[in-house]
Amino acid sequence: MRDTFVKTLLEEARRDPNIILITGDLGYGVLDEFAKELPGQFLNSGVNEQAMMGLAAGYASTGKRVFVYSIGNFPTLRCLEQIRNDVCLMNNPVVVVSVGAGYAYGSQGYTHHALEDIAIMRALPNMTVVAPCDADEMNRLMMSTVDWPHPMYIRLGKGGDKVVSKEEFGFELGKAIQMRSGIDGVFVTTGVMTQLALDSADLLKEKGIDVGVVHVHTLKPFDAEGVIEAIERVKSVVTVEEHIVNGGLGTALLESCSEQRPDLLGKIARIGISDKFATEYGSQNSLLKHWGITSDKLVNAMMKKIRG
Repeated sequence: MRDTFVKTLLEEARRDPNIILITGDLGYGVLDEFAKELPGQFLNSGVNEQAMMGLAAGYASTGKRVFVYSIGNFPTLRCLEQIRNDVCLMNNPVVVVSVGAGYAYGSQGYTHHALEDIAIMRALPNMTVVAPCDADEMNRLMMSTVDWPHPMYIRLGKGGDKVVSKEEFGFELGKAIQMRSGIDGVFVTTGVMTQLALDSADLLKEKGIDVGVVHVHTLKPFDAEGVIEAIERVKSVVTVEEHIVNGGLGTALLESCSEQRPDLLGKIARIGISDKFATEYGSQNSLLKHWGITSDKLVNAMMKKIRG
C-alpha cells in the first residue's frame, strides 16, 4: 500500500503542480524518486511534525493539494493540535497518510504502535477517515483523494499485504463493501484485518457455517445504512480491527445501531485491542495473537454468538 500510494501520487503530481508531498524525515528509498523528479513539490520538514502539519495547512490554504506522510502515530498524536486547529477547523484539504497501522511496527515498542488513531481522527469535525485493505484498493482510493475538498486521514499497513479487493466491487468514499455474503453471521472489518476476516469465514464454511464479510474502508463518514442492511438478517455480527476497541470501527457500528436500529445491538461482539496500554514488544503477528486477534478467536467468537 505504501509503494502504491507513492507511485500513484507521483503520477498525479507530474500532471498537477499544485500537489505537494511533505514528510517528517523518513521514507528514504520510498520517496527518493518523488523528491528527485519533483523537488519543487517535495519538502522534508525534519523531525518536527507540529511544524510539518502547520506547513501543510498553510500550503493547502493557498490552493495546494497537500499530502503528509509519516509513520504510525507521528502524524496524528504528535501534532494533534495542529490537525485540529490548522487543518480541520479551517477545513483545509490536507491528506494525512500514516504508514504502519496497528502493530505493523510492533518491535519498535508502544511509541510506534498506532492503536488509537482511528478514534482520535474520527472525533475531529471535517475529517474523513479511510483504511484501505490492500494495494489495489489504495490505488482506487488515490483517485478519490486528489479532488476531495476536506481533510482526510489514510491509515495504511506496512506493506506486502495480500490483495483481497476486487475491481468489480468498486470504490466510493463513505460506502462499505460486501466482500462476501452469508446467512448465519457477518464479520464487519476494516483495513488489513479484512484478510483475517475472509480467512476466518473460510474456516467457518468448513464447519457448515455461512458467514459474510463487510469491509468498511471509510470509517468516517460511516456507512450506517449499508452496514445495517448487511447485518440485520443474520444471527451474529463480529467487528474486527487492529485498534483499541474504544472509538474505532466497533464503536462506530454500535453508535449507528443505537441511533437507528437498537434492536441489533445484542447481536454485535467486538474484537480489538483491550482498553489498556499495550506495552509488549514483538512481531505484528505475535502481538495480534497476544490480544486474541487471530482466525481461531474470530471463529470462536462468531460461533459463540450464533449459538448464544
